Amino acid sequence: MAPERLFLGVEHSATGLKWVDRLGPREANIALAMAQNHGFPDLVTRVLAGRGVGVDDAPAFMDPTIKGLMPDPASLTDMEKAAARIAQAIGKHEKVAIFGDYDVDGACSSAILSRFLSHYGVANHIYIPDRIFEGYGPNPQAMRELAQNGASLIVTVDCGTNSAAAIEAAREAGADVVVLDHHQVGGELPAAATAVVNPNREDDLSGQGHLCAAGVVFLTLVQVLRTLRAQRIATGTLPPDLLSMLDLVALATVCDVVPLKELNRAFVVKGLMVARAQQNAGLAALARVSRIGEPLSAFHFGYLIGPRINAGGRIGDAGLGARLLTLDDPNEAARIAAELDRLNTERQAMETIMLEQAEAEAMLEMSSGGGPAVLVTASDDWHPGIVGLIAARLKERARRPVFAIAFNVNGTGSGSGRSISGFDLGKLVRSAVDAGLLVKGGGHAMAAGITVERGKMGALRAFFEEQAAEMVGQLRANQSLAIDGALSASGATVPLYETMERAGPFGSGHPQPVLALPHHRLVDARTVGTNHVKATLAGADGKRINAIAFRATGGPLGDFLFGNLGQSMHVAGNLALNHWNGSTTTQFRIMDAARA
Repeated sequence: MAPERLFLGVEHSATGLKWVDRLGPREANIALAMAQNHGFPDLVTRVLAGRGVGVDDAPAFMDPTIKGLMPDPASLTDMEKAAARIAQAIGKHEKVAIFGDYDVDGACSSAILSRFLSHYGVANHIYIPDRIFEGYGPNPQAMRELAQNGASLIVTVDCGTNSAAAIEAAREAGADVVVLDHHQVGGELPAAATAVVNPNREDDLSGQGHLCAAGVVFLTLVQVLRTLRAQRIATGTLPPDLLSMLDLVALATVCDVVPLKELNRAFVVKGLMVARAQQNAGLAALARVSRIGEPLSAFHFGYLIGPRINAGGRIGDAGLGARLLTLDDPNEAARIAAELDRLNTERQAMETIMLEQAEAEAMLEMSSGGGPAVLVTASDDWHPGIVGLIAARLKERARRPVFAIAFNVNGTGSGSGRSISGFDLGKLVRSAVDAGLLVKGGGHAMAAGITVERGKMGALRAFFEEQAAEMVGQLRANQSLAIDGALSASGATVPLYETMERAGPFGSGHPQPVLALPHHRLVDARTVGTNHVKATLAGADGKRINAIAFRATGGPLGDFLFGNLGQSMHVAGNLALNHWNGSTTTQFRIMDAARA
């Protein structure tokens, strides 16, 4: 493996990182060949080459299509069984219950399936469990009640793979169960299920493990349409336009932070086109209450619309988001969107208070000797629906794995963890469960959930330190910022941004391009909003670009900017667009800075 090459010679930035060139010599040569063969701007080909795109693959990559990237749905294990059972329910007009998760993926998956069934006049009911009282996934009591209320088929979406007891309860109560999921398998598959469609089950060879649940539901409905045609099941109506529901698939794909590769990229690119047409009354209402005055983007999905849907599951009615996305009535959609907006504002206020408390505890722990390898914060006063957000924010600032735990009056804590790149948090949690230190726990490399008794907190912290200190120490010592290329304020044009966006959407597994503005003078800087730093940068030719550093005031980056007003510096970040008063200009989102 070739050694990392410093970018602009930055060994220690304002935030303590070294800057490295994302491209090695081989990738740089690929980027050059791509620019020569296809005529894309050099900076864009560097972005493509830095993400593993080959010279010949570039044109197709820049225009992903559902048709070109769609696998055969039947390649997923149990798919034909699942589709046959759903098709049977449509043909016989059975009553169907949809059991979904309380996050965005669960809400979108539930709404897509509900819209599909409703198109055929099939009575269906969405059930979303309460995060606090029921927890994640199907539970026996809820499944029995759905069957007793007349559902002869229950379809679990974004859950169910690890819910054998609940599915057995549904079968005993007289309902068939089809599981449409994407989560890792934690044991034996539920034998009582009619079908378990999950591209991450061990015997699934489809290669579609990167899909979120909404993606799995979409593939399933494609197969259901095939089955209805093949079996000549009379439905009395033309089939629904599945492509018109890609807006919900795209929203789920972005918000569930699954890798933006292959079919997922096409889902988001094409789904954003559908979303911009505002065909879904619920999604349009959410865009209005989010005050989005520009074409919808993956950024809006992830940071404005998704959090509002999640707010219902975190601190309100968990079913609000799914219900909203099934609506065609704009007035009812506006009412529910306003309620979710209110809940999100309430959630933000709670998060601010909790984050201040968590940071105070974290700073105390890290005040001597650099602190623990895995930071564990806890409180009796925190809301369990928000601890994941706290862990994510603290992880960004402390640059180490973090757990935030909310304890109830019985001394049992519900916690959520977030990890740094290279450290498998799910594996650490499973080890802690095996060691008897957690009531339960699970997750994946970057995020995990735990339940812990108060009396075991000391032993848990010691276990985390013993297991993680060496690896986390090495990862922290080598933390760096990978930079795709350099440009100037005068070169940061709207056409360049638009061409670069065609290499997106960017997110998990396909990182946002990080660009550097070398030797730019910091003309001014001031605090705006909630601790954001708004700035103006000028290149050597005097050309200026507006910039912003989110949540930087009071931190190392903000201190550096305010301490170097008028000075020339290297600045790293992302190129963005700013829509204002009918005009569109580029803006730079500052991630880091260094002395020039």
